[in-house]
Amino acid sequence: MVTKVYLGLGTNLGNKEENLTRAIELLSLALGPCMACSTFIETEPWGFESSNGFLNCAAAFDTELSPHELLDATEHIERELGRTLKSEDGNYHDRIIDIDILLYGNEIVKSDRLTIPHPLMHKRDFVLEPLAAIAPDAIHPLLRKSIGKLLEELRPSSINR
Repeated sequence: MVTKVYLGLGTNLGNKEENLTRAIELLSLALGPCMACSTFIETEPWGFESSNGFLNCAAAFDTELSPHELLDATEHIERELGRTLKSEDGNYHDRIIDIDILLYGNEIVKSDRLTIPHPLMHKRDFVLEPLAAIAPDAIHPLLRKSIGKLLEELRPSSINR
């Protein structure tokens, strides 16, 4: 069965545009076709101090992978692109690539390794802005609100953007 998944991607080291472009190419090979990709947006680090700004985007894929197979694939691609450390327990750091599973169809997944929808996505402008650009009507399955509405609530000034 094919499922629409939405991923958030970010990078703040090296050639950032190349990092995101290469990650999307590798994701397309591993998951299935990239159905949509937002523009790349520049953002400040969130949750930690760094002099390196981020480049972020959101991408939609149609995949036959299960949620945990999807996690395995994204982690493999992060390692292939040179990521050696994962953020743990709210301790964030600079990274060459970060790939987060935001939504997996309408499914809710909670395991030791994986939580879908992404537990912090509704609090992160750098996630909601690019995601709203490609999927404003997608529904957060726990909050039961559209991505566009979540962005509006997070950043009321975005209504007319």
